[in-house]
Amino acid sequence: MKQTQCQKVKRYLIEFGSITPIQAFFDLGVMRLAARIKELETTGMQIEHKRTKGYNRFGEPVWYTEYKRVA
Repeated sequence: MKQTQCQKVKRYLIEFGSITPIQAFFDLGVMRLAARIKELETTGMQIEHKRTKGYNRFGEPVWYTEYKRVA
């Protein structure tokens, strides 16, 4: 049975505890992670949003959001 993107993201959060946009893209093929997170939150799933600073391949600072499942 084919899973929806929300189902894939939910399973990933349950299995690994957190997800970032780059993980969603490479591991799940999901490009609009924030939209999927919002959908999951409307179903009652509690998810923490954490802004994280990282660096791109050129060494420049970038900000992204890491989403963590609240137990």
